[in-house]
Amino acid sequence: MPKVLIADKMSPRAAEIFRERGVEVDVNTGLAPEELAKIIGAYDGLAVRSSTKATDEIIAAAANLKVIGRAGIGVDNVDIPAATARGIVVMNTPFGNSITTAEHAIAMMMTLARQIPLANASTQSGKWEKSRFMGVELYNKVLGVIGCGNIGSIAARLAIGLKMRVIAYDPYLSADRASELGVTKVELDELLRRADMITLHVPLTDETRDILDADALAKTKPGVRIVNCARGGLINEDALKAAIESGHVAGAALDVFANEPARENPLFGMEQVVATPHLGASTEEAQVNVAVQVAEQMSDFLLDGAVTNAVNMPSVGAEEMAVLGPYMTLAEQLGSFAGQLTTTGIRSVTIEYEGDAAALKAQSLTAVVLAGLLRPQLDNINAVNAPAVAKERGIDVREVKCADCRHYRTLMRLTVVTERQERAIAGTLFADDRPRIVNIKGIPIEAELTPDMLYITNDDKPGLIGAMGRTLGDADVNIATFALGRSNEGGDAIALVAIDGAVPDDALAALRALPAITQVMPLRF
Repeated sequence: MPKVLIADKMSPRAAEIFRERGVEVDVNTGLAPEELAKIIGAYDGLAVRSSTKATDEIIAAAANLKVIGRAGIGVDNVDIPAATARGIVVMNTPFGNSITTAEHAIAMMMTLARQIPLANASTQSGKWEKSRFMGVELYNKVLGVIGCGNIGSIAARLAIGLKMRVIAYDPYLSADRASELGVTKVELDELLRRADMITLHVPLTDETRDILDADALAKTKPGVRIVNCARGGLINEDALKAAIESGHVAGAALDVFANEPARENPLFGMEQVVATPHLGASTEEAQVNVAVQVAEQMSDFLLDGAVTNAVNMPSVGAEEMAVLGPYMTLAEQLGSFAGQLTTTGIRSVTIEYEGDAAALKAQSLTAVVLAGLLRPQLDNINAVNAPAVAKERGIDVREVKCADCRHYRTLMRLTVVTERQERAIAGTLFADDRPRIVNIKGIPIEAELTPDMLYITNDDKPGLIGAMGRTLGDADVNIATFALGRSNEGGDAIALVAIDGAVPDDALAALRALPAITQVMPLRF
């Protein structure tokens, strides 16, 4: 009988479902990391919320662990690469608390607009300061939504119901989807300039960290109010404090902070700031929903092998996985490669399967490609929900199969059309079943992707390769492999450079400053 540990407080209904399904379950919450490490080896499944951290050390001690279930959306507290390396499926419950979080953002917006916490404290202390608490209406105000995915779109619809005018910044939001929601799609600078209120609904990534920094806040409309119920780290808290103190920002309502639990913060004590302790998902309905979902999903996997809402693998049976495994690695790499280079809205995606690949289950591979493509910009994307997210955002996805393959026994080609350009990348499997990139933008190149790489485009000029090597050497960056390709002599050229570790920002700037260099992008795989 499979055995599961519930390590965080969640609805009792979760334990009931496990037992009803025939899964042994222990509820042991509040464990210190060393305590968890001592006992985790006895369990097949680990169910958590946000308190328990499934670190590399915990996973290394989990000799029998097969699945980690996160009752909620974010999996920041789970070391996904470590879990994947150990063959542990990581699941979440992406839709159980979306409405609750969106409602909390709207509630925080109203609270901020009418200064309710201050007015409440004043009134209950025996004062009657009616003239002190002059608020503002939400009616006809412009709400800027940064991130119009699942939660952001719900918040937008609620705001429209309040007769607000909603504008949205989201590189992956299509024009059709924006029209369906009733929002106007804009670039970030325009949103900052026009919005009376701003609410954030994006994941915390390298691209979104400090998306509202000092420079961005300086571009906002004077008197703007800001709400963040998404992730700490999206707003530079010191910059926000300075903007509030200067009077440029009228106030902020924050449910998340850069460091949590946030018992100290530079924004605490400011009358213009409303703060709550990460309550976005804290309603009775949401708590029951996510607990039920995680118990059902984990039970299905442990008892029947069914995979639902996994963030590190697609929904595929055990027999199929033996054949599809290497292709899924290639599909993930193709999608991730293109996704890390995509910064504008995607209009269409075409995946071509040639040779041996044409005989495979394309739906699973396409889902993996889409997950890799969308993951750099969107939270909670996996092979299970990526096709639905792509459809929701108006992305036209096409699969093309051809049993013939001129130069390789098997080939997958991904073509992504965005608002600004078209990019194609192709890969194959060699005899060792290890993926290789063989063509980028029509330029032949052969490279095996590694954890840290540089993608460089340039004009084919003498001496440039040496200059690249010297620049990286001066920054103490070691080159592992160097793959080159060009369209023709003196034409467009591409380099894929495998490096040992990340490249410092100043070294990237030095590379970009080299003559004939047109693009330098660090990539992670």
